[in-house]
Amino acid sequence: MTLHNLKSKVTQKKKRIGRGNGSKMGTYSCKGMKGQTARTGGKRRPGFEGGQTPFLRKMPKLKGFKNPNYVDYQVVNVGDLEIFDDKAEVTIKELLEKNLVSKKDKPVKLLGGKGELKKSITISVDRASASAIKQVEKAKGKVILPSVKKEKTEKPKNPKKD
Repeated sequence: MTLHNLKSKVTQKKKRIGRGNGSKMGTYSCKGMKGQTARTGGKRRPGFEGGQTPFLRKMPKLKGFKNPNYVDYQVVNVGDLEIFDDKAEVTIKELLEKNLVSKKDKPVKLLGGKGELKKSITISVDRASASAIKQVEKAKGKVILPSVKKEKTEKPKNPKKD
């Protein structure tokens, strides 16, 4: 080890404010002139805007809530199915080709409010109203809904104690 390899351990000292004007941090001690922030304990809470109504209090509050279980169905009316041939099997794929629905991932619901069906069509949808099922069956068609499994579990009867 030689002299030109030695390194001094120089660390920067903390600024000592308010110790006279010779230190360049005297008089107002880097705090400006009078006021709340020049005093001890003169901190302000986050979001404080000098007495003006804070931005977060100007924002409107949220109304209501968003239901996490809400299902947004694509609606197809029974009258819209007249464009298909007689005895056709209609799925979401055929509905997409005829532009009756816009997305293949969203579920489809068949409604019977508008229009009338005169052709016998087999249609498979996710949901259907009671009036829509009636109209399709009246035209000798069929509505196929996904089967919902509801298993009934019976409780075993307890034997009478003697």
